[in-house]
Amino acid sequence: LEERLRAAFREKLRLLTVPARDPARLLPSTRVLLKRREVAELERELQNRREEFQQRMQRLAQRRQQLARREQQHRDAVLRFDFFLKVRGRGRGRAGRRVAADPRARAAAERAEAARLQRELAGLRRHRERLARRLRSLRPFGDYLRDALASMGQFQDVPAMLVHFGVLAGARAALAREAEARQERLAQDRARLQRNRQETSTELLRAKDELARLHTRLQAARQDVLQWESCWTHIQSTATQKTLLLAQIKLAVLNLFQLTTAQLRIPMDRAQEDTKAQLDMVLLCMRGLADICA
Repeated sequence: LEERLRAAFREKLRLLTVPARDPARLLPSTRVLLKRREVAELERELQNRREEFQQRMQRLAQRRQQLARREQQHRDAVLRFDFFLKVRGRGRGRAGRRVAADPRARAAAERAEAARLQRELAGLRRHRERLARRLRSLRPFGDYLRDALASMGQFQDVPAMLVHFGVLAGARAALAREAEARQERLAQDRARLQRNRQETSTELLRAKDELARLHTRLQAARQDVLQWESCWTHIQSTATQKTLLLAQIKLAVLNLFQLTTAQLRIPMDRAQEDTKAQLDMVLLCMRGLADICA
């Protein structure tokens, strides 16, 4: 009972999370509260979207900074590599001048250098083939993106369009997560509703059993009432008969008392309501007459 009362008060005091099917039945204050709550929810949702957009913009700015740093690092690496090649070329020139005096050493150095260059060339060719295959595999995507950019006409370049669709994809993922969370909450609410229905059904069956038991007791009580009413009616009728008989006896005793006192000329010093004294006087007179007759 305590849980049912707590749930009932919670349902009374809690605002509905969805609009009523018939808003005309709601009070104006309730409708105002519902509208305020909807506006607050929309403002919170808008603020969340703004925060998410700002976070995405910050991440994009960080990525741009990282790309700029990487580009600068690549430039520095290219400059260092060029400087290294220049220094190495000067060193090879000096080594070539040193080994120029020895034809065998120069030929061996040239063969070693040629083998090394062949290996580097083979490696560069393989790398170029991999890049060419990757470029061929990615060319349809590039053509598709350029066609989409030309057909939409609202973006300046492909990166801007990718950033826009990345934001949309993030928003879609967030909405999907929100929908999943709502589905989970809906499943929990349905399970809670099923439990409440089962508890209500159990309570209803218990109430029906109690009602049947009370109805049986009511029928038994009605039977007892009828029985005792008939008994009381019999008692009242018997009491009425006894009262009538008693009145007749008192009247007969009074008549005998009056006749006896009138015949024997005895003063009537007994009250008319004192039936016992009258009867004693009648018996005394009858005994006197009996003694006289004897």
